[in-house]
Amino acid sequence: MLARLQRFLDRLDSGGGSAAAPKDELAMAAAVLLARASSLDGGIDARERSIAADRLVERFGVPRDEIEEVMAEAARTAEDTVNLYGFTRVLKDRLDQDGRLMLMETLWEVVYADGTLHDYEAQLMRRLAGLLFVADRDSGEARKRALAKLGLDAAGPSD
Repeated sequence: MLARLQRFLDRLDSGGGSAAAPKDELAMAAAVLLARASSLDGGIDARERSIAADRLVERFGVPRDEIEEVMAEAARTAEDTVNLYGFTRVLKDRLDQDGRLMLMETLWEVVYADGTLHDYEAQLMRRLAGLLFVADRDSGEARKRALAKLGLDAAGPSD
């Protein structure tokens, strides 16, 4: 799987990519976004990592025995990549509206895993919603569902 993921990353770097990307490329695109979201507050804590890993296994079919390698590669890629367009394009093209909403909910879970939404995380979430063609209202509903899952009250962007 890692070799296929590396080819996917190489194609994105060269401006390639495909609307017919295999499922593992979809998982890697999601993993990169989750890694970016989890690192914006200065570091990846255990809860953020756990939520991201669980959702990649549950929702994107990453084999449990490969999750550490996939997450490490995603973290390296997220750190080295400024432009998230290629990753969001793969996800936007391959996921239906419900899939994109599920992804937004997962991203909200990760950014709120530490109980606080930092300004950079809020900015990223607005940007990702736009790139994934998720309406603000739908993103807000996904945020509320994520907060409920985490047992947190709905709070403002910089609590």
